[in-house]
Amino acid sequence: MPNTVRQTITCDVAIIGGGIAGLWLLNRLVNDGYNALLFEQTALGGEQTVASQGMIHGGIKYTLSGTLSGASEAIADMPAHWQACMSGTGNVDLRGATTLSDHFYMWSSASALSRMATFLASKATRGRVTKVSSKDRPAIFQHDDFNGSLYKLVDMVLDVPSVVKALADNCQERIFHIDWDKAQWHHLTDKKVSLDFTYDGHVHRLEAGQFVLTAGQGNETLLQELGVKSPQMQRRPLQQVMVKHTYPHRFFGHCLGAETTPRLTISSHPCEDGTQVWYLGGTLAEKGVSLSPENVIASAKKELEELMPWVDLSEARWATLPVDRAEPKQRNFARPDKAFASITDECPNVIVAWPTKLTLSPNLADEVIELLQQQRLRPTHGTAPELSFLERPPLAPTPWDIAFGD
Repeated sequence: MPNTVRQTITCDVAIIGGGIAGLWLLNRLVNDGYNALLFEQTALGGEQTVASQGMIHGGIKYTLSGTLSGASEAIADMPAHWQACMSGTGNVDLRGATTLSDHFYMWSSASALSRMATFLASKATRGRVTKVSSKDRPAIFQHDDFNGSLYKLVDMVLDVPSVVKALADNCQERIFHIDWDKAQWHHLTDKKVSLDFTYDGHVHRLEAGQFVLTAGQGNETLLQELGVKSPQMQRRPLQQVMVKHTYPHRFFGHCLGAETTPRLTISSHPCEDGTQVWYLGGTLAEKGVSLSPENVIASAKKELEELMPWVDLSEARWATLPVDRAEPKQRNFARPDKAFASITDECPNVIVAWPTKLTLSPNLADEVIELLQQQRLRPTHGTAPELSFLERPPLAPTPWDIAFGD
């Protein structure tokens, strides 16, 4: 005979997925008085979050066609929003997180940058990008062989693992591991769903005013299990390159090429052994999807040799990381301009959400909270329910410590 329900647990909001989107949303909801919980099946910050380059950018990288775009304007205020949170004056407390750099650079040869020079000097970008004089260049561009142009962007770079830890530490008692072999959706009579946990032959039923799916590409499976056909998900694959080296300079920058996306993006990240990794994205990572790891690494070596011939990486170690960025499905596979959140038609107490970019996590929380208000779901200011039968998920390791952790 089927297991009977031993206890029914209630909360205002239950979040499924412990990446940056779910953790940020949890912090916002708790701060606003919602009795919210978060469930993660593997590790906090796993997959897409820890694979991020940590850039909190204001959209200039989306203006390489020489004009402002929907994407650039949607995130123009994000650096200031994150900086307020880092200082403890924002709507989420990130004072425990680490800033790797308070700016990003953009560089190129004179010919490639000439088509954008007027635009970058215009009122439209004032306060968001400034040209760097030769005497103020970072050490890596003080070499005589560099004869291009260099701009400084307001974009900041965060140590993503420290952001994940800070967000998790703020709400430790509300974060749980979910084992999907012991948990399943239960459809109620009003089309709404609950979540049943079966442990030791007993069913613990969680009923939430709203479930919010923030599991990145895991949302696709969750929607299928719920029988939800819309919205759908699309994947934007990358193959990033990791370069572990002993070169003394950290660097954060976009190199411009002939296309409207950066030819190469470099960010620097600390390893557990005290060394650092250059993490390479941009067009290199997008075009590298169809290549073998060996060929992507060969392309990366060629790019760095051409763009920074004075940098000696002969003793460096190389690895690649395939990453699928999860997004709401768009016509013609377009890039979404902003974070996405929507109530599903089939299950009225299920919201599905994708931030689409790390920097837009605050925007995603705004979108979800607006939906909760539309549903008249008010904060109950309740304490976290007792869920001692569930364990706590660990923090995810970084891709570079996995790749080079010998």
